[in-house]
Amino acid sequence: MQQLFNDLIKQEVKPFLAKHGFAKKSLNFSKTTEGLFYMFNFQKSSGNSAENVMFYVNCGIYAAELAQIQSKEILTAPQEAECHFRARIGEIAQAAPDRFAITPDTDRDELRKTLLGGLEEVIRFYDKMTRARSIVDYYISGPFLHLGEESFHLLLQSNDTAAANQYLKALQEKYGAENRWAIFENKYEAIFNKYGVEFNKL
Repeated sequence: MQQLFNDLIKQEVKPFLAKHGFAKKSLNFSKTTEGLFYMFNFQKSSGNSAENVMFYVNCGIYAAELAQIQSKEILTAPQEAECHFRARIGEIAQAAPDRFAITPDTDRDELRKTLLGGLEEVIRFYDKMTRARSIVDYYISGPFLHLGEESFHLLLQSNDTAAANQYLKALQEKYGAENRWAIFENKYEAIFNKYGVEFNKL
């Protein structure tokens, strides 16, 4: 089954992603545009055996502008865990599972079709994520706490106080009743103060 996995990567995934500008390094495929780094990471499950190979496809986008906001060194070849946007393929591509499995009973054509279809859907998603603000907008739409501080910095730096207030209100409504909210609220208030923008508490 391990050989089937290797063949799938070499004969199907690599040429497919190469057509879309992704270069392979180990089990990572990446593409760089101005200020953004897009990647796919194929992660094999730790419990694999000769008869059962399971793997995940992790998707990531790294933005130099968000790294600057975080006061971090700008990386030219970030790992998947260092990306600002992170998701499993199934979170973006509805037809793809979160985890793929190769067993003696696996229909190889079906596996290939599902995997490549999922990758294609993620690439279409990547095509819309053209700048750091796209990543921020994705997490604002949740609304998610992930990248909250960076998002507020980005919005307030660009004087988009309306979006910052809207995001804050959405976060307050979703997480305001949780005990941990006070920690986030203090951090966000400090960011608003830094840019001289009034902070509306719950």
